[in-house]
Amino acid sequence: MYGVIAEISRWAIPFAIFFILLIASLKGLQVFEIFVEGASEGFATAIKTIPYLVAMLVAINIFRASGAMAIIFKLLSPLLNNFGFPAEVLTHALMRPLSGSAALGIATNLISTHGPDSFIGQLVSTMQGSTDTTFYVLALYFGSVGVTKYRYAIVVGLAADLTTLIASVYIVNKIFG
Repeated sequence: MYGVIAEISRWAIPFAIFFILLIASLKGLQVFEIFVEGASEGFATAIKTIPYLVAMLVAINIFRASGAMAIIFKLLSPLLNNFGFPAEVLTHALMRPLSGSAALGIATNLISTHGPDSFIGQLVSTMQGSTDTTFYVLALYFGSVGVTKYRYAIVVGLAADLTTLIASVYIVNKIFG
């Protein structure tokens, strides 16, 4: 069964691309020209996002280097331990809304330290897969397209992050705890 699924996975994208190109050609579309136009727009968007990306990375590094993150960890650790939330995972929980790559680095470090099958490894993996990089998305994508009124997006994004964080802790405690 695994071999069949592996073969389907291997050929799914090439077949999808082939059929998209076939249908576009049958409809008389200039596929290559449309692709080049889209790539050009994508490149222009990428160039516009670079300043927002740099600003976000600088802000994250200032937050970490200032010691503010360490202070937050010290204050919240005793409270969170009462809810089955290990203090080691707090770094990941606070970093995930800011930077996906930084959170992935923290998750990788926790998994290599504690093991992938440990409670901490399972919790941080669940959190990594179920939360989003709220501030990164807002700064990069909203900034690059000129959205200036995104107050409610922050509230909704952070509420979703908090909800998935609580759900991750609850589910991992129930299943693996």
